[in-house]
Amino acid sequence: MTKQSWKLGNGDEISDRLFALKHLGGGIRYQAYLAWDAHLYAVVVAKLLRPDLVGSESDLNALRKEHDMLARVAHPVLPRTFGGTFGGDKPHLVLEHLEGPRLSTLVRRYGGLPAEQLLPLALQLCSALHYLHEEGIVHLDVKPSNIIMSGPPRLIDLSVARTVEKALKLSSAVGTDDYMAPEQCLPENGVTVAADVWGLGAALYKAATGELPFSEGSDDKDPDSPEKRWPCLVEDPRPFPDRFPRAIAEPILSCLRRDPAARPTPAELHDTLEPLLKELPKPVLGRLKPKLH
Repeated sequence: MTKQSWKLGNGDEISDRLFALKHLGGGIRYQAYLAWDAHLYAVVVAKLLRPDLVGSESDLNALRKEHDMLARVAHPVLPRTFGGTFGGDKPHLVLEHLEGPRLSTLVRRYGGLPAEQLLPLALQLCSALHYLHEEGIVHLDVKPSNIIMSGPPRLIDLSVARTVEKALKLSSAVGTDDYMAPEQCLPENGVTVAADVWGLGAALYKAATGELPFSEGSDDKDPDSPEKRWPCLVEDPRPFPDRFPRAIAEPILSCLRRDPAARPTPAELHDTLEPLLKELPKPVLGRLKPKLH
């Protein structure tokens, strides 16, 4: 079924305070526009429900829940919300505009990140996930396209996030297939915060290598062969390329242990990686020479 789209041009009204500037993209439920907020007198992002979903109470509730989740949290690595409209002909959220490309775009264009970029990114994401978990929230969709490489990097999109209590009651897959933990794929016993650590490990592996840590799954949704859709159910993660020192590779791979209890917490991963910062390459005549072992 073809998704209906808003076709807003520069200056078109979204609400009495919000005017479209540029279309940024979209997903199954939403479209994002760069917009001018006449109340804030600043550029923001407007996240609109697609036209065909405006009358859907379940989709409106999902938009409200995302707003409430964002309004509840405050952290340097998480985006801010400036309100929303959940009625009328264009239900939307007003979000902080973040300068910078998505991590997925950066890796696609330029390949994997060097350790000098990867380690600080990992520490910032550990910080955000530790905070969310302390607040009783499971993100459930940690992936490169949900990471904006601004300063600092930001972990965005809480549209599928759940409280810890609700995550434990999940009975169907929620998230993005290539970055979902095994227990997210088949949530027989619910999902815990450890699923976010798996997503973090998969995202960092992709950021470092430009590749997924497991084979890419198919669109086959045969309930009798879930491993076709989610190879992580039966595969071990690929090793890191030799150019990455074990001191970095092993902690990231530990996030991809099949047993959720065997994965580190975000704080533990942070505290393992943080001492490595002092060993990062130092610029020497414009070149960087690795020292990590």
